[in-house]
Amino acid sequence: MPKKGEVTVNIRSTTIIAVRRSDQVAVAGDGQVTLGEKIVVKHGATKVRTLSGGEILAGFAGSAADAITLFELFEKKLKDHSNQLVRAAVAMSQAWRSDQYLRKLDALLLVADRQATLVISGSGDIIEPDEGVVAIGSGGPYAMAAGLALLRHSELSAREIAGEALRIASEICVFTNDRISIVELP
Repeated sequence: MPKKGEVTVNIRSTTIIAVRRSDQVAVAGDGQVTLGEKIVVKHGATKVRTLSGGEILAGFAGSAADAITLFELFEKKLKDHSNQLVRAAVAMSQAWRSDQYLRKLDALLLVADRQATLVISGSGDIIEPDEGVVAIGSGGPYAMAAGLALLRHSELSAREIAGEALRIASEICVFTNDRISIVELP
């Protein structure tokens, strides 16, 4: 049981993956919205988007209302820091962790630009993957494993790897479906 003020994130609601290959970057998400543990209420939600005029890719796992709040805050932090992803992520993490209202938000953000891919959490974590693949959400481990295998053993593009890794995750994770949205850097 978490201590007072401690943030725990137990996401069982989606899968988001980011794939980086050479100069290609893609972020993909499934479309399933699950109410509780048993009811699928929507199949085609969009959980990935571009920010900063298409220069930043972002996806969320967790509560939709919380994620929208976090997207808006992150866009503000990007503007405050001249669209510098890492600086904006640090500012976002600090605000998320220290603000009493924001601390209660239950979501993870996955963001990427041409130089970096980051996972941002409400507990102050900013994680940059060792390799060109990272995934979050309930199907994240499945998508990440599939994405890493495809990155290492195929010539598929970042977009193709992201889509196929999510399709594989959707076959394993009951909180992930195969209605996939993909955004990529131009």
